[in-house]
Amino acid sequence: MLTAAVAVVVLLAGGTSIAVLRPGPVAGWLGAAEVSPSPSMSAEPTPGPVLAGLAADAPIPTTAGLTETLDKAINRSGLGDRVHVSVRDMTTGAVLYGREPAALTVPASTTKLVTAATVLAAVGPTHRITTRVVAGAAPGEVVLIGGGDPTLSIDDTGFYPGAARLDVLAAATRSALGDTTPTRVLIDSSLFSGPAFGPGWDDDIPTGGYAAAITALMVDGARTDPAAAKGWAPRSAAPDLAAGRAFARALGLPADAVDTTPAGYTDQLPGSPTQPVGGTDAVASAPTTSATGQPATPHRSSGANPDQPADAGPGAELARIESPPMARLVEMMLADSDNVLAEALARQVAIARGEPASFAGAAVAMDAVLAELGLPADQSDLYDGSGLSRSNRVTPGLLTELTVLAGSGDRPALTGLFSGLPVAAWSGTLQGRYQTADAPQRVGAGVVRAKTGSLSGINALAGTVTTADGRLLAFAVLADEVPLLIDAAQAGLDRIAATLARCGCR
Repeated sequence: MLTAAVAVVVLLAGGTSIAVLRPGPVAGWLGAAEVSPSPSMSAEPTPGPVLAGLAADAPIPTTAGLTETLDKAINRSGLGDRVHVSVRDMTTGAVLYGREPAALTVPASTTKLVTAATVLAAVGPTHRITTRVVAGAAPGEVVLIGGGDPTLSIDDTGFYPGAARLDVLAAATRSALGDTTPTRVLIDSSLFSGPAFGPGWDDDIPTGGYAAAITALMVDGARTDPAAAKGWAPRSAAPDLAAGRAFARALGLPADAVDTTPAGYTDQLPGSPTQPVGGTDAVASAPTTSATGQPATPHRSSGANPDQPADAGPGAELARIESPPMARLVEMMLADSDNVLAEALARQVAIARGEPASFAGAAVAMDAVLAELGLPADQSDLYDGSGLSRSNRVTPGLLTELTVLAGSGDRPALTGLFSGLPVAAWSGTLQGRYQTADAPQRVGAGVVRAKTGSLSGINALAGTVTTADGRLLAFAVLADEVPLLIDAAQAGLDRIAATLARCGCR
């Protein structure tokens, strides 16, 4: 079990196993500030792996053995009649078990596996999202341009570790302005277009605390309190306007120095007589310069552009900050099933493929990237990137094929998917599961790494599991007509995964 502060990420390449050691817990991986040891600090011994490496010649479960064992577990799970399952061998990619693996099923948050893989493939694991400030039309007027980074923080108390900070951006902006005093802030969140809330979302999702209006400019994932716990949290009704006001305060300006034109997102809530489909920028009259198409630099830069004179004209860049690398954003999105972050990353796929940065554009782009990866794009019919939409359809076969590809070494960028997968009884959305000592699913603790998915009546689990014989398998279980309450449904899924963990099934 994972009792030490070390996690082992096991990837497969060329038929061999690779143990990648990272310090735990997951929230501290990548993007955190580096700490230089002081002269008084004694060197610590290099920790060894907590889990044994996988042998490439570990016995493979047989289809007959899996069928006999899994059929019983599924039939006893209480998950209903629509339980669709796929199991593949991670080393060879061979299909070992299927229960309607090509059935299009509502995937809930296992959709985030598709989002993770496609954004890593489209922009790369080192890509950073840029937030910029440019000069406005009048002296002292500045424009804050959102690039789609929802992890922005106001200062060092932000929700997301290692996030780019508005106070740093403000300091760089003041420096670039020189003797010119800041007078007004305009905000440009026009990079994202279309509705701010997803198609197929339940009526209570936009105001329920697990999502927010999806805009190209926000701080702390639109949370009103960065100290809020993971998962549910109060969210701003106009995230870009809230970010603009926070930036104004960092510049030493009052809130009324930001145009207070209503963002209008309430008009998009379910039941509203109007459903606008235009841009979601909160302030009209922003300069035509926008973040659309601006690539992030390969390194983080939080200061003013050294080549930019202080008296530059309207639209000239004054300063920029950059997000943590994409691999870190994907890790946070998967571990905590962060819906707002997922939607922002889906739009990065759209931007990279020249599609509108909207729900519809992201869906088109993600399907295109799946096809580029050689995966069956016809087994994916998406409407959002988070899995909140009940209109989404994905097959369990696609999810296991994607997982095998990510671990094969053929697409190195995709390996970033694994570090974010929650570990049973240890991290992320699986931290509180597989823990009851006498429960049959306890055997899965530490050896099941999987993305969870839950909507009322819909439950899913997809990722990897190590068998009792040491064989690494990819699995996906999707059920979209579940008669159980959420706790019972999750227990049923966990027992199925634990069945794979305990069996040789030969």
